Amino acid sequence: MAEQLARELANHGYLASDELAQLVSVAVGLERPLLLEGPAGVGKTALAAALAAVLDRPLIRLQCYEGIDRAEALYDWDYARQLADAARSTSGALFTEGYLLPRPLLAALKTPKGAVLLVDEIDRADEGFEAFLLETLAEGQVSIPELGTVRRAGPVSVVLTSNRTRALSDALRRRCLFGLLDWPGATREREIVQLHHPDADAALVDDVVRVVRRLRTWDLVKPPGLAETLDLTAAVRWVGWRELTVSRLQALLGTVVKDALDWAAVEPRLAELWESG
Repeated sequence: MAEQLARELANHGYLASDELAQLVSVAVGLERPLLLEGPAGVGKTALAAALAAVLDRPLIRLQCYEGIDRAEALYDWDYARQLADAARSTSGALFTEGYLLPRPLLAALKTPKGAVLLVDEIDRADEGFEAFLLETLAEGQVSIPELGTVRRAGPVSVVLTSNRTRALSDALRRRCLFGLLDWPGATREREIVQLHHPDADAALVDDVVRVVRRLRTWDLVKPPGLAETLDLTAAVRWVGWRELTVSRLQALLGTVVKDALDWAAVEPRLAELWESG
């Protein structure tokens, strides 16, 4: 089962290790939330997207941030329409499903065919929100005072991601299966590039992977992730170059460097990326 899942993920652009494919398979089968930790850019979000494609379910994303509350995760009411309709008529209920605005959590529960719910950067939310989220998912239902209880309509596979900006609660970790993702080795990163760019020249892929991997060792504010590796490869191929040089990287630096401080630090040192050692 894990081998088949790994093949299907690869068919949708994601190369998973045998161990990761096994973990994802178990999480889906047991309907347990899957917590993925690791630095930004290692493919946590991409895994959720590929899993949704494999399961043929919609991907519903809940982006966490400091101060996020239940209403922003669950639902809201279309107050503008309610006020407008109330002004036009004195009859008719104003708190019906037609006025309901499902937020990601409720939308995932209401999807008949099921969904993959991506709770992105859960480490940016507080512990209270963590507890509410997991309790709601465990019960598989939401109580809306004006409408009653909305129960889960289909299977919901939950993927939570964390960039480790803060420690997560023990309660969340106990309820989740856990996967630790890190930067892939050079060989695996070349395989990822070749999966997305099967016609790319092998020497070009080697150049791109070497440059990006060295940039990650430079203590940048935003080290380039796998998406940047793919962006640089795509840009070089689109321009029509078959190899990467210092001047060409400088022209395409915006594909891999996405922060002003990093740009100021990297641009004067580009030649070092070609030095041996």
